Amino acid sequence: MAISSVYLTEPQGFSSENWFYNLVVAVETVLSPWELVLKGLFIEIARGRVRKGPVSDRPLDIDLLLYGEAIIAGSWVRVPHPRLHERAFVLAPLVEIAPHLRHPLLGRSVSELLNTLPPGPRIHRLGPFPLFQTRSNNFGKRNL
Repeated sequence: MAISSVYLTEPQGFSSENWFYNLVVAVETVLSPWELVLKGLFIEIARGRVRKGPVSDRPLDIDLLLYGEAIIAGSWVRVPHPRLHERAFVLAPLVEIAPHLRHPLLGRSVSELLNTLPPGPRIHRLGPFPLFQTRSNNFGKRNL
């Protein structure tokens, strides 16, 4: 398992006075991409998430960013995440734990993608996630 630092970011794609905490976790799993998305949805609901349209404030948002080198374009599971390459709040923590990881569709490393983003919403690295003070940074394509 690898866990990035926590990042504080401005809302992207909608207006809100609230900023968001973001981090990336890499795990090895026997679950399918569909099972992982369902587990994430169940966790969001258990934590009080109510979907109120396409984008709004929320207590928790869990996304499946990558699943090894898989490319899935389903109706409710899309891997890689369709906006992964556009979001500094996703790329910055991902670069922290797997800088050489390549986007399976774009063929570019996540470091390259982050470095070529235009200026956008502000993002601040706060530090390690408090429950996990140690991280492993040896994750590659098969584990994210």
